[in-house]
Amino acid sequence: MTRSLLVGACAVAVMLGPVASAYAQTETPTTQLAPAAEKPVADQGTGTDAADADDDKQAPIPFAGGQLTITQQEQYGEKVLAFDGKQLASNYDVFFDRIVKVGGVDVALVDVGDGGNQCGPAKLIVWKPEGGTIQSTTVEQDECGAPPAAVSDNAIYFVPYLLPGDSKPALQWSPTGGLTISGNLAYMPEPGTDWKDIDPAKYDNIIDAFHNEAVYKEAEKLLGKEMTDMATSLLVGGGTEKMASGAFYASGCVPHDCGGNDGFMAVDPARQTLYFARQGDNGEPDAWPAMKTWPADIKEALDKALGSAN
Repeated sequence: MTRSLLVGACAVAVMLGPVASAYAQTETPTTQLAPAAEKPVADQGTGTDAADADDDKQAPIPFAGGQLTITQQEQYGEKVLAFDGKQLASNYDVFFDRIVKVGGVDVALVDVGDGGNQCGPAKLIVWKPEGGTIQSTTVEQDECGAPPAAVSDNAIYFVPYLLPGDSKPALQWSPTGGLTISGNLAYMPEPGTDWKDIDPAKYDNIIDAFHNEAVYKEAEKLLGKEMTDMATSLLVGGGTEKMASGAFYASGCVPHDCGGNDGFMAVDPARQTLYFARQGDNGEPDAWPAMKTWPADIKEALDKALGSAN
């Protein structure tokens, strides 16, 4: 099964505090991860390594009476973000996002990350107070990329990625107030959705099934406090596979721990049942419900997905 990153499952969320509900997550994780400024694509036909390196260079960016520069000394080395020669950040992926005005102050947003498909980049906020020196601060969630940024006239709001059973603080930043908590978001399924509404063809990742209220409630009964950890074990995953019975399933893994913390989920809309499994410490998977109650075809799908004879 082809695997691709899903940094977080989105759902209708309730926010407490001054952040407007318009900032709640409504996009798919894939959409949220799309960078504002994509890396240039080098010519694949005739380009040399030197030419490719030149294509990957980013032009200086005029900012706050100076220049932001992103340079790379070695072809496969880290990139360095600097303001008029003063280093602000370095990592393998450093890309300029945009300049916005917050509270009358120009603010540069820069994506800084390790690269690869496991986690998105953190967001570096750069600004220069009137009469002061250049300042910067980093926003990141769970050491795995920054939540999407929503900019208003007076603040930048960061809406966290949420997994089933999860709740996290929403952050806001302003030049005068710095980075503070503005409220709390909690994962919620779509009210009124039932087993008949399930359509796996629309799911980028099987975690999307938790958007369905009937699925969410059944998972909550089965998994209890393990629900968020179970969903985390499915984060790096692809689409679903359908079975002859009409049930469907998928496997996945925890970012940065594929092969060590893999998960499995199957949904049987006709029987209105769910099946979960996750690699355990003793070599046998933990299962909800107990493995002995699983139908033979679901058990076979688990063996196929996780590549083990359980």
